[in-house]
Amino acid sequence: MSGIDVFAEIIEGDVYKYYSEGEWKVSNSGKSVPIINPTTRKTQFKVQACNQEEVNKMVESAKTAQKLWAKTPLWKRAELLHKAAAVLKEHKKPIAECLVKEVAKPAKDAVTEVVRSGDLVSYCAEEGVRILGEGKFLVSDSFPGNERNKYCLTSKIPLGVVLAIPPFNYPVNLAVSKIAPALIAGNSLVLKPPTQGAVAALHMVHCFHLAGFPKGLISCVTGKGSEIGDFLTMHPGINCISFTGGDTGVAISKKAGMIPLQMELGGKDACIILEDADLDLAASNIVKGGFSYSGQRCTAVKVVLVMESVADELVKKVNETLAKLTVGPPEDDCDITPVVTESSANFIEGLVMDAKQKGATFCQEYKRQGNLIWPLLLDNVRPDMRIAWEEPFGPVLPVIRINSVEEGIHHCNASNFGLQGCVFTRDINKAILISDAMETGTVQINSAPARGPDHFPFQGLKDSGIGSQGVTNSITMMTKTKTTVPSFYDVADYDSIVLSMAIA
Repeated sequence: MSGIDVFAEIIEGDVYKYYSEGEWKVSNSGKSVPIINPTTRKTQFKVQACNQEEVNKMVESAKTAQKLWAKTPLWKRAELLHKAAAVLKEHKKPIAECLVKEVAKPAKDAVTEVVRSGDLVSYCAEEGVRILGEGKFLVSDSFPGNERNKYCLTSKIPLGVVLAIPPFNYPVNLAVSKIAPALIAGNSLVLKPPTQGAVAALHMVHCFHLAGFPKGLISCVTGKGSEIGDFLTMHPGINCISFTGGDTGVAISKKAGMIPLQMELGGKDACIILEDADLDLAASNIVKGGFSYSGQRCTAVKVVLVMESVADELVKKVNETLAKLTVGPPEDDCDITPVVTESSANFIEGLVMDAKQKGATFCQEYKRQGNLIWPLLLDNVRPDMRIAWEEPFGPVLPVIRINSVEEGIHHCNASNFGLQGCVFTRDINKAILISDAMETGTVQINSAPARGPDHFPFQGLKDSGIGSQGVTNSITMMTKTKTTVPSFYDVADYDSIVLSMAIA
């Protein structure tokens, strides 16, 4: 079982099907949604434009399938997830090719994403067996004023139907980071992939189909957000939403109602460089953290806050490293590839022009061809420039020179975002104190911000999100606590139980 032929059933003509009730289907809307290749800026793929009636059917079948899935032994759920992980890895090449064409991900990174996703699914299966296989036992007389006449047995049970909405930049990995925890916990799942990245996600879903999951348990709906977006997020049959993306998440949180939400909504990750920092280490991490995948990562370094006394040397080292980056198409494994859409490129350019107008120092010439933007470091950026606060999601990085640690912390905390940050210093005590002061979900010390390894907790403060991700946290978030309390009103009942336990 290998090669393109395995995926033949997920496409009809030149339009990819959607997945519902264990089958690949063509929407009765008769419409499709084009997916534009960021490199060629021409239509690369088409996907079904599903309608609200089809969404209703998916949710209803998900509700039915979930009831049976919740009764499936935990070890069997894990077994199917391990099988899906193996199938996913086996077909890493065609899925990676979709990532290259849909989101301009460098070829080597595209393969890495698929393999990483398989590893995440397997780890999730194992972790789920561990944490869901345990319960809690309490006795009533451990609280003052009570006799020992009640037991309390607690366990984790599924929420129901989970809606998963991953972003374009990791449409496979950030999809399975929602799918695997939901499934191992006994939930069913409806996946709404991003338009850019939808075909890679459909290939990934087919791997779960090939693994043999029950019909209706997993659905994948494609279409226009304007037609089915609100309908999905406000659907009464949805019991939980896990979303990764941008401002759309704020609107979802206001409309979703009283259901659990897991949201990661971006960041303006600050990198604070102290006088005693290893500047070679800092420079390499700034370039890696700020420019990998053309800066299109929520955890990318988004602003450098460097002490004035070492700023010139740091900027020089960063520029030397930037000069080594290759720029071009993702098929050539270039370091800098086109950003995902023309509108994204236009937004980035707007930030650059604002900085230019207000006097920022351009360390490189600004250069753009279509969606391809050459890496650019902006020095002497001031707080009145948009780039100091807004998230470019592209290969442009501002440097703000500071005169004190307090100034750097203040800038970091003044942001409406609070996803991650990092600090470079040889003084671990100072690093810990700065970490405590930074209002972010994670602070990296002497390393660039990053999501992962995938079992690490991952969360944002303020406008960066709600809840926490990571394998264990996601499994826990997609369950609720069930308590059973047997009471013993007749002391003889209690005594007989104790005696039988003693004999056993």
